[in-house]
Amino acid sequence: MDFIEFLNERDWLMADGATGTNLFNMGLESGDCPELWNDTKPDNIRALYPGAVEAGSDLFLTNSFGANRSRLKLHDAGDRAYELSKRSAELGREIADAAGRPVVVAGSVGPTGEIMEPVGALSHAEAVDIFEETARGLKDGGADILWLETISAPEEYSAAAEAFASVEMPWVGTMTFDTAGRTMMGVTSPELVDLVKNLDNPPVAFGANCGVGAYDLLRTVLGFHQAYPEIPIVAKGNAGIPKYIDGEIHYDGTPELMAEYAVLARAAGAKVIGGCCGTTPAHLEKMREALDTQEIGARPSLKAISTALGAFSSESDGTDVEVARPKRERRGRRKSATPTAA
Repeated sequence: MDFIEFLNERDWLMADGATGTNLFNMGLESGDCPELWNDTKPDNIRALYPGAVEAGSDLFLTNSFGANRSRLKLHDAGDRAYELSKRSAELGREIADAAGRPVVVAGSVGPTGEIMEPVGALSHAEAVDIFEETARGLKDGGADILWLETISAPEEYSAAAEAFASVEMPWVGTMTFDTAGRTMMGVTSPELVDLVKNLDNPPVAFGANCGVGAYDLLRTVLGFHQAYPEIPIVAKGNAGIPKYIDGEIHYDGTPELMAEYAVLARAAGAKVIGGCCGTTPAHLEKMREALDTQEIGARPSLKAISTALGAFSSESDGTDVEVARPKRERRGRRKSATPTAA
């Protein structure tokens, strides 16, 4: 399914939920490599993807978040990045093609796990090469689009954009904002907007995933929409807060709470709405029902978001300062295929 065409046809799309959470529910152990299951337990992955599709998701992410040689080397599989990425997309293609309705296979691309220069040792050229290997595997396996997620450094986001241009694939890119509305490397929502605007190969949609909680993520989405409403925005928030109970991690967000989050996300300006950590098919079913049946309200206030979903983790997300900054001069040209928000 052509993702850009799909975006242009619809007012909103529902993405999937958590990959890790659902694999842990299938027996994945802490410290295991999820991407190896594409080879050793393909039937588990074949069972993973339909969970989202049957719950109403219009797209799902492949089991390839850590399928890059930098992360895979921790499991003595650094030379299998292309193979495991390709296999994850092939399994996804099987499920999407049998769905009986349009479903997008989004090739998940996570961070390298390394710190880039000048703070760390990973060079721009090496990062591009790492991302390109994973992207090429996903493309050859049949992914419809590449989906960069959980990024915290602008340098890594830029390297991925360059790699995706090399394999000639459209892409979506999300960062994780988890400390006072900033990524681990200090990026605010307006700074991501500034980055997206200046890329030579910009994403067709951008946004936020994971983070502290759905409430903080929606405040970030409001910042995105205020600064750059022209292209589609992605919201993939966690299902509540993780809690350690009886030796296991549990998320306290109920399906009903995630349904409220989904409707608020659409009203806040998000066009692609899904869940991240802790989000199961049960959550997705309620989210889809709410999106299908509830009218989209006015842009929610911060008070409305915190009342519905919980108190913000900090008083400010930085947008009150950063939005007013002069914008840098644009350096790249946007491709004509980039969709505009409906």
